[in-house]
Amino acid sequence: MKAYRIEQDSMGDVQVPEEALYGAQTQRAVDNFKFSPLKMPTPFITALAQIKAAAAQANAELGVLPKESAQAIVKACDKLQKGNYRKAFPVDVFQTGSGTSTNMNINEVLVSLVRQDAGLELHPNDHINLSQSSNDVIPTAIHLSALQQLDKLLLPALEHLRTRCTRKAVEVSEIIKTGRTHLMDAVPMRMEDEVRAWGSQVRMAESRLESLRGELMKLPQGGTAVGTGLNAPRGFSRRFCTHLSNLTTYRLTPPESHFAAQACQDTALALSGELKTAATALLKIAEDLRWMNSGPYAGLGEITLPALQPGSSIMPGKVNPVIPEAVIMAVGQITGNDASITFCAQRGQFQLNTALPLIAYNLLQSITLLSQAAKALADQAIAGFSVNESRIQEALQRNPILVTALNPVIGYERAAEIAKAAYASGRPLIEVAAEMTELSPEALEKLLDPAQLATQE
Repeated sequence: MKAYRIEQDSMGDVQVPEEALYGAQTQRAVDNFKFSPLKMPTPFITALAQIKAAAAQANAELGVLPKESAQAIVKACDKLQKGNYRKAFPVDVFQTGSGTSTNMNINEVLVSLVRQDAGLELHPNDHINLSQSSNDVIPTAIHLSALQQLDKLLLPALEHLRTRCTRKAVEVSEIIKTGRTHLMDAVPMRMEDEVRAWGSQVRMAESRLESLRGELMKLPQGGTAVGTGLNAPRGFSRRFCTHLSNLTTYRLTPPESHFAAQACQDTALALSGELKTAATALLKIAEDLRWMNSGPYAGLGEITLPALQPGSSIMPGKVNPVIPEAVIMAVGQITGNDASITFCAQRGQFQLNTALPLIAYNLLQSITLLSQAAKALADQAIAGFSVNESRIQEALQRNPILVTALNPVIGYERAAEIAKAAYASGRPLIEVAAEMTELSPEALEKLLDPAQLATQE
């Protein structure tokens, strides 16, 4: 039998597990919301702790909270960030749309930690939540946690992937291969250019994500219930941002409009869209790798990806492109998260968006998935693939599309006839062209040199 204690809130008595750091309102949420096993991510809880610490410091500075209480709250927030308190945050992601249950969850946990460490009896609403509302705390935590994870995980992971692409491009700089459009043979190109294009796509994704950092640094905190700042002392918002900036090293500022910042989630939606775009860049790379690796005999067989695990429970010796396939599924999840965040962002009515917890969860999951996918592609696929040069050369020499280089000399229609004849006979293009034109073998070799064709702008 579990031991329980009785806690009180404005609605009466609640039975709470004896060892729990949380109180009555958290327990009500646990009892009411049993939709899923999903809980708010640790980076989100960390951001909440930083927000509570900065709020306590601002309140003390403005004279509405005793300095001793503020110091105890800051110390408890620091302890919360450094320790393993996952069990103290049991509230389902699918809860009240404002995230009030999660806000009260951390308020109650901080009350318990302050009591343990400083012996002070603080109130979750009157002291921990002073000058705040769930309606500005949770949107602020969305911005802060996303910004921190963007800088800590995603941007470094994308930079790493881009660097790997650059290094691999140098390794394959001498390889001329058949280009492909519509999955069909096209004119020759350098494999270096193909791989550098991956890196360029990643760099553009980085730039678009970086451009949103400024918007994420604008925090709704200080608007309290609807954006008016009711029950917060004058100047609270700016002082809060100053203290939180000192805690996090970011240059955080109040928004242009507290009303807009609490009523909408446009910045989170924009970030989700850029995460989806970056994920699509990784999808392009993963699909290219998968096709290039296909075979090894009945497919393209241009490269061989690192062999990481057996590929079949029935076919001995089979090895599959597991990393690209895992990345493709991660992209599917990120794309789905974007659809969910889009739906949630549309739930802003009057002065509040009422789907905040799910926006937070999906946004942070997308950032994490994209970070891991980028690192996996870089280190477990791109870094270690080998090039099957003989296979590439064989396909290149038999490619009738090389005849495109003859267009300026003999015209499109004549070149098309030569290509068709080469296709039909299965003979090398240069042999067919020698028979069907008056060009010398030396001229044809020069005109149809794949290396020459691949370097033209």
